[in-house]
Amino acid sequence: MEAILLEYAWVLVVLIALEGLLAADNAVVMAVMVKHLPKVEQKKALFYGLLGAFVFRFAALFMITFLVNIWQIQALGAAYLLFISIKSLLDKGKDDHDDLKKPRKKSGFWMTVLKVELADIAFALDSMLAAVALAVTLPELGDFHIGGINGGQFVVMLLGGIIGLIIIRFAARQFVVLLEKYPSLETAAFLIVGWVGVKLVVLTLAHPNLMIIDESFPHSTLWKSIFWIVLAGIAVGGYVTAIVKNKK
Repeated sequence: MEAILLEYAWVLVVLIALEGLLAADNAVVMAVMVKHLPKVEQKKALFYGLLGAFVFRFAALFMITFLVNIWQIQALGAAYLLFISIKSLLDKGKDDHDDLKKPRKKSGFWMTVLKVELADIAFALDSMLAAVALAVTLPELGDFHIGGINGGQFVVMLLGGIIGLIIIRFAARQFVVLLEKYPSLETAAFLIVGWVGVKLVVLTLAHPNLMIIDESFPHSTLWKSIFWIVLAGIAVGGYVTAIVKNKK
């Protein structure tokens, strides 16, 4: 029993670290999407975004055994993240090369909130898929099941999700401030969004009902290493570039 509890504790630590990183990505997306709004509306939009993150993550947690069987849901999440990433990068490129510097029309408050909520859904799915991949490696603990998942495994996923939400709560506003100080960070932020979208594409292609790539590949050490190294490279490279540009 003691060995099982130690295994649970270790997986929980790993899951908290993973959820923290995914929550930071979610917070970055919120910050980028609301930064064009007036200060008062930024706070309101962030509040709705946080509420959506809370609702969708817990909904995904209880429905995960249903969600993992529908590859179309993963595909939609991937498509949306890739769409907002590519569209935003293209729009930013047009703005940078527009000699007339005409201000591009920005989304209104409620449209911004809708976009944030859709991103929350995609990130909630990514978060819970990552959590269940870790939790199911644990031995079952207890005789009860929630949402088709063993009770002990469910508690580990729940605790990891709560930690992720706490991180989003405190990180989102800080990222807004950081983007205001270093506007060029927006490019790195949307590259990160696109890269998370690629991760969902890989999960979709490896889905048991598709098997376009090997089902075990998304959980392999090789892919995980590639994903986190590229993600860290985008984040660090974007931050260094932003500091250099800010000094000019």
